Amino acid sequence: MANTRSQGNGLSFTNPVYNQSFPDPYVLKFKGGYFAYCTGQWNDGRIFGILHSKDLVNWEEVGGAMDPLPDWPPFYWAPEITYSNGKFYLYYSVGNETLMHIRVAVSNRPDGGFIDSGVRLTDGDFAIDAHIFTNDDGSKYLFYATDFLDHTHIGTGIVVDKMTDWFTLEGRPRPVTRAKYDWQVYDPNRKEKGGVRWHTVEGPFILKRKKLYYEMFSGGNWQNPSYGVSFAVTNDINTDEEWRQFSDGDSTLPILRTINEKVIGPGHNSVIRGPNNRELYCVYHLWAVNGRVLGIDRMDFAADRLFVNGATHSPQALPFQPTITFKSAESLQQLGDWVINSESAENKTLNRSSLTFNPSSASYLCEVSFQLIEAGADCSYGFGLRNETTDIIEVSLLPSSRSLTLRWFDEDYKRAENTLILGKDFAFDAVHLLRITVDGPFIGIQLDDVLFRFETSVAAVSNQFEFRTLAARVNFSGFALTEGFEDLFDGPSSDLGKIGWHALTEGTKISIEDQQLILVASEDTDCIIFKGKAAEDFEFAVNIRLNRSGGDAHDFGFIILNEDFTEHLRFVVREQTGRFYLSETLNAIDFILPASYQVDNYHQFRFLNIGVEISIWMEGLILGSANITSGKTIPSIFCNNCSVGLELVRLTYL
Repeated sequence: MANTRSQGNGLSFTNPVYNQSFPDPYVLKFKGGYFAYCTGQWNDGRIFGILHSKDLVNWEEVGGAMDPLPDWPPFYWAPEITYSNGKFYLYYSVGNETLMHIRVAVSNRPDGGFIDSGVRLTDGDFAIDAHIFTNDDGSKYLFYATDFLDHTHIGTGIVVDKMTDWFTLEGRPRPVTRAKYDWQVYDPNRKEKGGVRWHTVEGPFILKRKKLYYEMFSGGNWQNPSYGVSFAVTNDINTDEEWRQFSDGDSTLPILRTINEKVIGPGHNSVIRGPNNRELYCVYHLWAVNGRVLGIDRMDFAADRLFVNGATHSPQALPFQPTITFKSAESLQQLGDWVINSESAENKTLNRSSLTFNPSSASYLCEVSFQLIEAGADCSYGFGLRNETTDIIEVSLLPSSRSLTLRWFDEDYKRAENTLILGKDFAFDAVHLLRITVDGPFIGIQLDDVLFRFETSVAAVSNQFEFRTLAARVNFSGFALTEGFEDLFDGPSSDLGKIGWHALTEGTKISIEDQQLILVASEDTDCIIFKGKAAEDFEFAVNIRLNRSGGDAHDFGFIILNEDFTEHLRFVVREQTGRFYLSETLNAIDFILPASYQVDNYHQFRFLNIGVEISIWMEGLILGSANITSGKTIPSIFCNNCSVGLELVRLTYL
């Protein structure tokens, strides 16, 4: 039996979530669960320790990922695992610390059994911290750290090289992020390097949002409290120019850093989606008595910035769970013979079978992994969205023709169809991931990371989600359906009514411009907009800024509405004596905003309504709380005699 060591307890957790040595953590999400991998030798003699978790908080030891190489080099660093089409690829650094290179090992499972491929990816003397990024068009890139001896700030920096396959680099590494600032000093007089002032930028991890690429990285000396995490950005992953760094270490600090006597040396992070697939979590190590231990904290974006709600050392809310899973489904309808448990559902015969769920929201995000177990003649399997009378859209995988077919009713109620040929290398008996986004009539479908992406607008709103099989036995696992929406205003539709936005006041001017929703109130009256249903428990996040004001007498902020659309609570952004506050007007409570707040820059405000209390956050800082005396409420955004921009609005039902 695996030994469980965790700090998870009740409705909260406290870092570290694994209080034993686990440096350079990388987390892979697979079939709804989590596998974490770390640097070095594990206690079973293998290398790269593995943990497993169902919730990101409670972790169990699994074992080592692979046997050491036959020539027994002493150092094995920074493993990262990528899954594709039935195979797990483990990229790692190996050598004697002075000479290091990157290799790749392969397994058919995530919990071990990795075998080195015999392939050395890098040719130079020093290469560590491999990170694989797959772009929207399917192109793959290897980011890694290497030494720059002729740079203005001598030391280790990060490069990128395009990959032609999982085992081959194009051979044209380009600098991405090199040291520029004093916070990135590794050693002011590094003897091993001839006594030079040595800098280090390492541990890359890449994210993409709204056509902007973000590279998270660690800087400084991993042994020192000065170690921390920042990020750099670019809008062109193929640029020959270095990416723009965010933190200078002086006026702008790293986004993850030491907190004296509480958190020491947090760094070398990866990023993973939480159980509800809406939340993002930064996974990192920090120093404790037992070495570098495992921490997690929530992270998010505010326009072109990203931020981490940490590093935390006090109790934090557990990651949010999906609205519907196999375990929690209350309105599940079955056709056929199914075996269902908390983690998976599998039909036991080749007869036509289906599982039908009934989301209560018109907007939701769904993820599910699936694997073909047995195929009969002319089999098909997939999912459908429907209402009480008909299918709205149907997605079917067809092994006999090696294709994926979509059929739907378009906006004019005409039948439409699209077929994708999956190709000879697609393994139908491997585990694949399906991601479905439903936002009223707008449907987004993604198969695996980038194999297939499809967006369309359908004729009607669906209220049923259905798994389907015909002449096929299929295992569905990791099913997570999260009700709510996330609007980035970067989609094809500019019809706000069609995607569910409503204005409570006449004459409200709303438009989408440059991936922002612009709300204009030119007269002395509130312009109030909202989207979604009334609910008792929710999280509401908004990236908002003031575009222009009509003078001193202007207001903007947030209103919590009752079910009948009357006002329950009002939160107004106000300036008093040179400081900004978020004022709750009903009870005359002023929540002071941090000195870094700038009214014309995008900042994220977040409202977490649980029971009778609503907690208010600005990015990683909790501002305070207020009481909710109503039952179900609806969060909304308002402005008066001004114009505001919204870069993100997210509402998640809990």
